[in-house]
This record gives sequence, structure tokens and C-alpha cells, in this order.
Amino acid sequence: MSTQPSPAPDLSRLLDPRGVAIIGASTDLARIGGQPIKLLTEYGYKGKVYPVNPKYTEIKGLTCYPDVTAVPQPCDVALIAVAGHMVPGAIEQCGKAGIPFAVVLSAGFSEAGEAGKALNDKLLAAVKSSGVRVVGPNCLGVLNLDADFRLGFGGTLQLRTLKPGPIAMVTQSGGFGFGVVAVACYYGLGFNHVVSTGNEADLTALDWMEHLIERPDVEILTAFLEGTTEGKRLRRLGARALELGKPILIWKVGNTDIGSKAATSHTARLTAGYELFRTAFREGGFIEVQDVDDLVDYCKAFRARKLPKGRGIGVMTLSGGAGVLLADRCVARGLTLPRLADATREKLRGIVVAYASIENPIDTTAQGYNDNFASYTNTMREVLADPNIDAIVARSPRGNVAQVWAEGLVEMLQGCDKPLLLNWPTSPDDNRAAMDYLESHGVPCILAPGRTVDALAALADFAGKKRELEARRARGSKRAVAPQKLELKGTGTLGEHASKAILKAYGIPVTGETLLAADAVEKLATAPLPFPLAVKIESADIPHKTEAGVIRLNITTLDGLKQAAREVLAAAKAYKADARIDGILVQQMATGEEIIVGAVNDPHFGPLIAFGLGGVFTEIMHDVTHRYAPFDTETAKTMIHEIRGVKLLQGYRGKPACNINALADILSRLSLLAADHADRIAEIDINPLFVNATGVVAADALVVLKD
Repeated sequence: MSTQPSPAPDLSRLLDPRGVAIIGASTDLARIGGQPIKLLTEYGYKGKVYPVNPKYTEIKGLTCYPDVTAVPQPCDVALIAVAGHMVPGAIEQCGKAGIPFAVVLSAGFSEAGEAGKALNDKLLAAVKSSGVRVVGPNCLGVLNLDADFRLGFGGTLQLRTLKPGPIAMVTQSGGFGFGVVAVACYYGLGFNHVVSTGNEADLTALDWMEHLIERPDVEILTAFLEGTTEGKRLRRLGARALELGKPILIWKVGNTDIGSKAATSHTARLTAGYELFRTAFREGGFIEVQDVDDLVDYCKAFRARKLPKGRGIGVMTLSGGAGVLLADRCVARGLTLPRLADATREKLRGIVVAYASIENPIDTTAQGYNDNFASYTNTMREVLADPNIDAIVARSPRGNVAQVWAEGLVEMLQGCDKPLLLNWPTSPDDNRAAMDYLESHGVPCILAPGRTVDALAALADFAGKKRELEARRARGSKRAVAPQKLELKGTGTLGEHASKAILKAYGIPVTGETLLAADAVEKLATAPLPFPLAVKIESADIPHKTEAGVIRLNITTLDGLKQAAREVLAAAKAYKADARIDGILVQQMATGEEIIVGAVNDPHFGPLIAFGLGGVFTEIMHDVTHRYAPFDTETAKTMIHEIRGVKLLQGYRGKPACNINALADILSRLSLLAADHADRIAEIDINPLFVNATGVVAADALVVLKD
């Protein structure tokens, strides 16, 4: 997938305009048409402000113009705060006036039933004819705090506590998203840019995200996302963010299917809705957040500009109980607590008291009060220098010595490239000066133990994705199989025999089998394949054979083979009288652990591969993982180790380990098949795929072609 930025519009002038026209300006500065004038004139904006309303000649000491075409140039943005039915005309006037951007606060469009949708169509026509790019409608506005530019309305925009900083937010919910920014600013986080996208009649959240991620004044991008149909673009954005080393903290809500889907295959039922987004977030520079605390804590952690080189964590406390708690949370988040090197342990014995613990977690005890916690800092220095440790999570001291200790810690950390996150052990206003000092010098202070570990895990996850990107680049683009030409004629579901022929073309092993005419089975003098055998109906009209009762397994005699053929034929006619019967499929039995793998070609996100253990693991436990196609065998191995049931494949209770390398190869080949023929293949289902110590074989398969 190309990761170069797509040709998104240049929104620089919208964020830093030389002049702003307020269409629908009000003399009442508390009204929606008046608040923007107050914000632009009282909060430091240095550009020109042009009220537009034919009722007035002056508002707040500013000349008020009868229409936007009378506004002096240069004017880069129009804010529109008029009744909805007047908006299309206002947009057309902006085009005539040479104003390239408009922010539409007005509501009553696509969110307001059929009449609103009709009005939205008129707005879109005006956008197309005028060439004006539009934010909204039904949005709260745009912030650029670095330029003191506040364009919109609402309580958050009027807060004097907001401050600039290297974070940006794009939110599809203006009121909620702006409220989150206010909370984050309370905790010391600065946002250069905040954008409410509203109904996204024109400019979308992804337009803004693509623009902001490229800006040098943005180090962390946050997004509150309800949905998008631009899944492939979202994936490209994630890849670009990873290349740039800029995390996107994404808060996805409304996690339902983004569109209707006729799920013919089992795989399709496992890949709807949120799974599409979650898989996109997993592969790119996204870090998911679930609440305001996550967003605040993760921003604090990333703002320190230090990433761990691995997942080995040193846990340091002044209390044994806190150390156990932090250690438990580290393990739960996939972090490890390595044993300290012998050389480190030897140095620590000369620093801490005899009854302190120098295991990991490290408990230096409360003896630090006797030396203003200088020994605690010295212990941190040695642990950070340990080759087994990639980062530290530590409890902070409190009390009268906190400030002195904080200054010593900051001095010690100079030149250290390993992250250190502090779990603040008391209320935020207790030793607040020390906390502010630490955070201003790049030491994140987070309130709850679990939250501190979660923030550290976010750093480790992002760093791990960067390492995976580098590893993929180093491996190159070697394919498991070259692109194959396939005769994919017709539409809809193919029979099992035809489906397996497609798999075989990509080197995916299938069971030995033969397709016989229905009346040919009765004439058999010998079995066409060695026993034991399976007998199935071959019919594109019966994709789910088990439900139809058209499978018989473990047939061991010729008479049993003939009887099974009669039974499945009768079951097929009873299940669907008009089903096309292409014959009786006789195939060899397969053994091993049951796997389900498949592909779904989502129209918005592209081909997605699903992998999981079969049976109850899929149906009840939903032990399934996903990746977008194509991918290599190393990525496939990562997938395999993500499922909870991987231990069943690694050998248990005396069973030999399954051939995971062969399984990874098949997953990669399936991903190439789905990607190479995405224009024709809608779904692929291999269920079951058997894997054992010697290899892998597909026992059943279903391919669905696009209409």
C-alpha cells in the first residue's frame, strides 16, 4: 500500500486566514452569530474581521457589509451562521467573492430527515459550482490556538485556559470533542489545532487528518470518529503516520457495521463493522483510546518524545503493594518485567538498604525519606542503564521533599532516551508544583497505577509498530507465490470443487477428491480414492452443507459410499428442491486441528483476511484475528500468535506441535489471492482447514464472485 500523502486539499489558509467574513453576524455577542465576532476580536486574532448582515452598518466597532461580495480582500474564510435554507446561496456568493473556504455552523441538513437531505443536495451543488471548500454544516468551528484564531461558537472556544501545543484534534462530534480538549488543557496539554467536522458535506475528518499529520507543528493527532466509508484512505493515513513517527490517538464510537452486507460465507459474518476499523487501527500508526483519561494520559506519555526499544519494564516503588499492583497491570498489558542484570543488582546492593527488594518489581522502601530520595534516583539511574530494561514505571515520592527530588530526577534524566513514567501517588493538587515541574521537563505524571501502565503500553505498542515497519522494509516485498491468471467467470457462489481449484492455483493444499455424476456412484466397482472418505453434494446453491445435511464422513466401504451418495442427494432435494446439482464430491478425510480462514473484500476497506480456530473457538469464543491483504509469512505468524487458542497449535498433552510455518505460508498465499483478484472475488471461506505436524490441507472451501 502506498503511504505517500494523498492529494488532500491544502487547508493552511483555513487555519490561519488573513481575513474572516461572518455571514449572519449579530449585534448580540451571546448569539451564535455574535460569538464568533467576540472570539475574533477579544482573543488575540491578528487578521481582519468582516461582519456581514444587511440589517446593520456597524457591529462592535467594525464595518458591517450588506453581503459577502462587498467584503474587502484578502478574505480567506467565511463563517456562515444563517438559517439553513440560506446557506447554499451564501456559498455561491462566497465563490463570487473569491473566498476559498467556508465554515457552516447552520444545522438542518442531512441530519434532519428528507427535507434536510434535499437541502444538503442544494448545498453540495453550491459547493461544486462555486469551488468553495466547506467545513460542516452543523459544526462548532475551527481553532488554531497558535495563531489565536477561534472561529465558531460554544463554551470551550471561550475558555481563556486553552493554550497552544503540539497536539491536534479532529472530531466528528463538536460539542463532545471540544469538551475533551477543555479537559486535556486542564491537565496541562496544549492543542495547536482543533476542528469540528459536523455533517461533512464536503471536507471530511480524513481530509483534516491528512493535512494535520503533515504539519510540523503537530506531533500527536487525536480523533473522535463516529465512522467513515473511506476505509482504504484511513489505512493509508495510518501507514503515513507510522512513517512520520506521529501517533494518531483514535477514539472510535458507534461500532456497528458501516454498511449492509449479504454474508454468504462464514468468514463474512466474522468481519463486519468494528472489526474493519480495529484491523485498520492495528496495522497503522493508530493507538485506540476508550475514554478521556486514556487520551490525556497517552498524550502526556507521547509528548515526552521517548519511545521504548522493547517491552521490558522496570517497576520501581517505595511500597511493596504498589509494586505488585503495577507488575500485575504490566503483565495484563503484554509488558514484561525482566530480571535485572547481575551487574545492575550488584550496584543496587550498594545503594538501597539491606531489606529492600532488588527484584523486579523493585521496592526501595520508605528509607528514601532519610536522604531526600537521592538513593531512589540513583536506583532509577542504574535500572535505566540496565540492558534488559526498556522503560521504567515508578511511584513518585510525596511530601516536603518532592520538589527537591523532582529537580534531582530531571537532572539525572538528561541525555537518557528511555521513557520514565511516574504514577502520582496522591491528589493532583498535592505537591502540584513538583508535578508541574516534572511534566514541564518531559516526565509524565499520571494519577492511577493502571492508567500509568496503560500509557506506557501505548508507547510500547507504537514503538513496536515502528519496528515492524522497519522489519517489513528490510524483508522486502518477496511473495509466497507469483500472481496467477484465473478464469473467474460468472457471479455468485461457486461450488466446493471449483472453489478448491482456485485455491490450488495459489499453492494452497486441498484434499484429494473426485467429482462424479450422481448416477455414476452406483456404477462404481471400486472406490475412486483410498478409504476413509467423505461424501458431499457439489452445488453452488447449497453453500452451507452442514445445515443442509449433505455431508457424510468417515465412509469406509464401497456399499457405504453408495449409500452416502443416495442420502446426500435426497437431503439436497429436500433442503432446496430447485438446487443445481453438479455431482457427488468424493474426497479423502483430513485430520488435525480445525482452523477457519477466509477473506472478505469489503467495498470500503479492501480485502480482509480472518484467521481463527474452528468449532466453538470461532462460534462461541470468537477467537479470531484479522489483517488486510496482502501480507507476508512473518505477518501471518504474528496473526497466529495473537489468538488465545494458539497453545493448541503448539502441542499440548503429548500432542505434537502443528506446522505453524506451513500455516503461515497458507495465510500469506490466501492474502495474495484475495488482493490479486479483488476486482472479482467478494468472499473466500476455507472451513475447515486442517493443520497438523506435517502440514496443512483445506477440507472445504467456498468462493463468492462479485456481481
